[in-house]
Amino acid sequence: MNIKVVSKILDANDRLAETNRRKLKAAGIYTINLMGAPGAGKTSLLECVLDTLKGSLRIGIIEGDIAGADDARRIALYNVPVVQINTGGACHLDANMIGEVLNELPLDEIDMLIIENVGNLVCPAEFSLGEDIKIMVSGVTEGHDKPGKYPLMFRQSNALILNKTDLLPYVNIDMGKFRSDALSLNPEIKIFEVSCKTRDGIGEFCQWLRLQR
Repeated sequence: MNIKVVSKILDANDRLAETNRRKLKAAGIYTINLMGAPGAGKTSLLECVLDTLKGSLRIGIIEGDIAGADDARRIALYNVPVVQINTGGACHLDANMIGEVLNELPLDEIDMLIIENVGNLVCPAEFSLGEDIKIMVSGVTEGHDKPGKYPLMFRQSNALILNKTDLLPYVNIDMGKFRSDALSLNPEIKIFEVSCKTRDGIGEFCQWLRLQR
């Protein structure tokens, strides 16, 4: 019985996601679902991307959090369209939430929409939002065991951002194992090692983003 209920929820979400996808495609917008654990550096990565791609791509942002608007305030400093969604307890964004706020964005003035999902390594991977690709951010401080513990997130993601590489001398992480375990789950995943603090690797990642668009 529970399996049927979950299946119905996901099916309904997929139908709404397809509606979002058609609307975004009609507006010529390339859409990214940015996922990762709390503190992985999703918002810091967005700041780096906005700073690097300004003048190159017109970017809009949807910020998802359980509560608060701190991330949206940070992003607003870059003078880009940004909308905050507070889920009120839900551990992920869903297609209905995205559909509800799309009209609050100037879609005709956006080339790329980046949706920062709620910090979580489980639920966001299950719910399509209408995106073109999923990108996962993982801080090296989280350890190399994440692919084994959260395989769906790695299987669903088109790219993996290994963030906070400036802290590698101070943390116990086997980067080789992290990479090999991620690739064993998803041989097509594109992996970038970056530091939002030093900006190492940001240029390569942003160039890849340009090519996706």
